[in-house]
Amino acid sequence: MSAEGPLRDGETAGFELIETLRWEPGGGFLRLPFHLARLENSARELGFAHDPAAVDAALKNATDGTSPLRVRLMLARDGTCTATVQPFVPFGPGTVWKLAIAETRIDAGDPLVRHKTTRRAIYEAARAEFPSTAADEVLLFNSHGFLCEGTITNVFLKKERRGPLLTPALACGLLPGVLRAEMLASGKVREAMIGPADLATAFEIHVGNSLRGLIPARLGAT
Repeated sequence: MSAEGPLRDGETAGFELIETLRWEPGGGFLRLPFHLARLENSARELGFAHDPAAVDAALKNATDGTSPLRVRLMLARDGTCTATVQPFVPFGPGTVWKLAIAETRIDAGDPLVRHKTTRRAIYEAARAEFPSTAADEVLLFNSHGFLCEGTITNVFLKKERRGPLLTPALACGLLPGVLRAEMLASGKVREAMIGPADLATAFEIHVGNSLRGLIPARLGAT
């Protein structure tokens, strides 16, 4: 059962759980314990079968290589695990992403927002508001006017030069990203309620996920 209350019939039908991991030769999977914990938690809350041994086998079978990899792990409701692999290509030095702000709004009360799944209609709608050349990432607010997340990243910002690094609070309605979880656990970031003015006047903005890490960013199209 979700912390937001029981899911209605059909809410867990027709989608799978996802974890997107980065694998490095000699180092293995980055932030693996955080990925495994999130997957297990989502499986438990959403009623998916979950066998840690099957997850481990799928990951091991996907990582026979000598170059960095992007590994997409998918868990079906019956517990079936599959993994697909692509080369991981890092960004060049000095990369800064341009951000846009979507009109699409997140429902903070939707219990599925906190789980990484193949149900991505709201993020696809936000992304479709802008041409691909207009923004590298699109940010979403909730219906109460607080910043939530990007379509594929969490958001991190400083309001002041010497201020702490902040990220939107989970209560706003967002995916608890693995990079975000690691940074919160280490004390490198704090949760906060972030409004449009905070974002517009931020001294520093980053977006990030476990695959890419922190990416410097700036507001562009709105």
